[in-house]
Amino acid sequence: MDVSPFEFQGPVPPDRFQGRDDLIADLTRRVTERRVTALLGPRRFGKTSVLQRLAADLTETATVYVDLYGVQTMADVATRLDRALVRSDGPFATSAGSIAATVGIDLGLVNAEFAKPRREQPDAATRLTQLLDVFLETAARVPALLVIDEFSDIGRVDNAAALLRTQLQHHYRDVGLLFAGSHPSTMRQMFTDREQPFYGQADIVVIGPLAAATLHAIIHDGFATTGRDAGSVVSHIHHLAAGHPQRSMFLADAAWRHTPRGVTADDHWPEALAAARAQIDVFMPAIHDEFTVSEQRLLRVLAHGQPPYGAKAEQLGLTPGSATNARKQLTHRGHLNDDGSLVDPLFADWFRRTLPLA
Repeated sequence: MDVSPFEFQGPVPPDRFQGRDDLIADLTRRVTERRVTALLGPRRFGKTSVLQRLAADLTETATVYVDLYGVQTMADVATRLDRALVRSDGPFATSAGSIAATVGIDLGLVNAEFAKPRREQPDAATRLTQLLDVFLETAARVPALLVIDEFSDIGRVDNAAALLRTQLQHHYRDVGLLFAGSHPSTMRQMFTDREQPFYGQADIVVIGPLAAATLHAIIHDGFATTGRDAGSVVSHIHHLAAGHPQRSMFLADAAWRHTPRGVTADDHWPEALAAARAQIDVFMPAIHDEFTVSEQRLLRVLAHGQPPYGAKAEQLGLTPGSATNARKQLTHRGHLNDDGSLVDPLFADWFRRTLPLA
C-alpha cells in the first residue's frame, strides 16, 4: 500500500525534509559563527522541521532544544530547560547530568520538585539560573547549540527574558544561540529593542512561504516517486495556499489520495479540493468563534481582499477605530501578515465560501 509522500500533521523528519536548503545553509553559517540568531515565522511554516534538520546537519554539535510554548511561570521555564537537557545528545546529556548532580539537581526531576508543597519547592529563578549554568558548563566541554523555540511566550513570565539575557549574554561566543517564535511581530519587537542589547543585536531571519518553483519540485517529485503524475495541480495548490507550507502539503496530500497510480491528478483535483474543504469546514466555525466580533469582521473583509476602512467594512459595522485595534491584535497574535492578508489561506478561503460580502 502506498504511503502519501506529503506530510502535514507534524514536523517532517530530517531525512525527508525538502525545500529550505538556502535557509538551512544560512542558519548553519550563523550558528557556526556564533551569531545570536532569531528565526521568525508564523505557525505551521515549518520552523520546527527546519530546526530539526539543522540539528541533524550539525553532527559535531549537540543541540539542546527548549520549547517554551504556553509557559506561564518561572517554574515552567525551568522545567522546560531541564527536560531539554535530559533529551539532548547522549554525551552532552551525560555530562550535564554529572555537573547538575554537583549542585544537588537531578536532571529530569525538576518538574517533580515544583509539584511538592510550596514550602518545599526550590526558588524557581534560582533553579533556572542553576540549570543555565549547567548548560554553559557542559557546553564548555561539548560543543553545543541552544535552540529556544516559541520564545515569544516567555513574555508572559516576569523577568524570565531578562534572566536568560543576564546568564547568556557573556557566553554568546562560546555556544550557538538560536531563538525561534511563531508571532513574528512580537519576536521582531523583542529582537529590535535597543534597551535589551543582547536581544537587540541578534540577526533576524524570516522563514517565508515556499516559492512556486520549490513547491513545484516537491509535489511533482512526490507524485512521480509513487507512480502518479501531478499534472497542473501544483498551480492550483499554489494559487490557493499561496506558498503556505503546511496548507500546501495538506492540499497536495488530498490531491495525491484522489489520484490512482498511473493517472494524472488534473481530472481528480475538483473532488480532492472538495474533500479537503469538507475536512477543514468541520472546525473552522469553532476557530472563527474564538475571535472578537470586531476581529471576525476584519478577517472577513480582508479575506475578500477589501480594505479595512472601506465601504464593505462600514456595511459590517466595522469602525476605523475597531478595525485598527483588531488589526493590531490579530497581527500581534500571528493571524495576520504585515500586509494585512490572513496567515492561513484556507481560513481566508472558508470566509469567501461561507461568509460572502454583499
